[in-house]
Amino acid sequence: MTSFAQRCGVHDGAREQAVRHAAQVIDASGLELVRFVWCDLHGVTRGKTLVAAAAARALREGVGMVSTLMLKDTSDRTAFKVFEPGGTDSLPGFGQANNLMLLGDPASLRLLPWAASTGWVQCQPWFQDGTPVMLDTRRVLQHALARLAQAGYGMRCGLEIEFHIYRIDNTQAQMDPQAADWPGAPPAVSLVHPGYNLLTEAWADMAEEPLRIVQHTAQALGLPLLSLEIELGPSQVEAVFDVTDALTAADNMVLFRNGVKQALRRAGYHASFMCRPPFPNIMSSGWHLHQSLVATDSGANAFVRDLPAPGSTPHEAQHTLSAVGAHWLAGLLAHARGMSVFCTPTANGYGRFRPNALAPQSVLWGRDNRGAMLRVVGECGDDGTRIENRVGEPSANPYLYLASQIHAGLDGLQRELAPPPATKSPYAAVDPSPGLAGTAGSATRLPTSLGEALQALQDDVTLVDAFGHSFVDYYQRIKQSEFTRFGQASDPDDFQRREYFSRF
Repeated sequence: MTSFAQRCGVHDGAREQAVRHAAQVIDASGLELVRFVWCDLHGVTRGKTLVAAAAARALREGVGMVSTLMLKDTSDRTAFKVFEPGGTDSLPGFGQANNLMLLGDPASLRLLPWAASTGWVQCQPWFQDGTPVMLDTRRVLQHALARLAQAGYGMRCGLEIEFHIYRIDNTQAQMDPQAADWPGAPPAVSLVHPGYNLLTEAWADMAEEPLRIVQHTAQALGLPLLSLEIELGPSQVEAVFDVTDALTAADNMVLFRNGVKQALRRAGYHASFMCRPPFPNIMSSGWHLHQSLVATDSGANAFVRDLPAPGSTPHEAQHTLSAVGAHWLAGLLAHARGMSVFCTPTANGYGRFRPNALAPQSVLWGRDNRGAMLRVVGECGDDGTRIENRVGEPSANPYLYLASQIHAGLDGLQRELAPPPATKSPYAAVDPSPGLAGTAGSATRLPTSLGEALQALQDDVTLVDAFGHSFVDYYQRIKQSEFTRFGQASDPDDFQRREYFSRF
């Protein structure tokens, strides 16, 4: 009799050997529990915890999961009427809160450093007939990477992630059964450093205990952590990770974000990847994504050029970037508004796009310019040449953030788009109309609200085609539910405290 993994077409001799190896590790490590975990639309890990003896069978036969987990908005409300006739007509395979199957990757088995005798396995959802659920965001990135591979390239990414760590003072509001709500209130917190003293050693020493937890957690999980830094805002910090391939970078972001929240919580801290925590005088957090392409035939950085293009000036892209890099840059600019909802997916995140805040406001690129949306880093002959996208917020779904870069950049490559000159004034006049990025006159602005960003995606025919109409319709439906509730909230600040600070 064939296993579920065989019916899915993914189980061969090599995978069977990996399952047996995972079973041996589980037994030799004395694991008692194994978490089978999947990353949802909002970048939150969900799943089921199995006893160790059931893990090997689950790696072959899968683990059941209610399909409505894929239909939740950020409050955990189901955005589709699954029990009404026609409520899921746009979602073949979904309906009546039916079951999906989570199938784990045996090679992803990790021992959790913060939970005794507990393992962790990364999963993706499948329909019960063995066909893949293509709405899964990890598959969305895998599809984008397949398109990129057909063009002859792979993608490399480095991560810079700003976030906030607070000390938990009181959990009464969060844990009092008389005050339970949907979503519930966050804990009462205090700062781990007072802020407004960027990279100061004294504040790093003050925050050493929670930063050590972050360090030990990331390293024990095998993540390529390079540094932990004190950011400008009160209780704000930054983690920097070495470059990896794009899929690994997205997987690492999911594991890091959800892992450090759990590890810090056990030690009495609340980590928040919300862009703008609900306190006065905070500094917004960004997720700066460094990206470059590698040629699959040679492994060389495809953005590097040996010498400036003849006749070019330092403010022209091909003075530093290869033709491939310049076209990729132009594609990111051309689709900046449409892809912004994948980079900044919460109603809270759009408050970050303001002048002189080391965050972008307009669709511009600059040479080593941290005020521009896209920052080109490197010089001719420098193998580290790359483009840094500064639009993202740290709560973004990593798979969708990276997929949006690929689809936008590929359009620039395929149409051989040319970027405008680099900006010298990233916070100069902003054109209130969403025109074409790079046209003469004032710069095109980024969306200023989640609703505007959703409309910008809908208006971007190229991105809709690349992501697929069914996925975009699904994504729009769920994010519109969130934005509608935000607009109806009698207290928008309380909405964000509960919706984002409590959970992200």
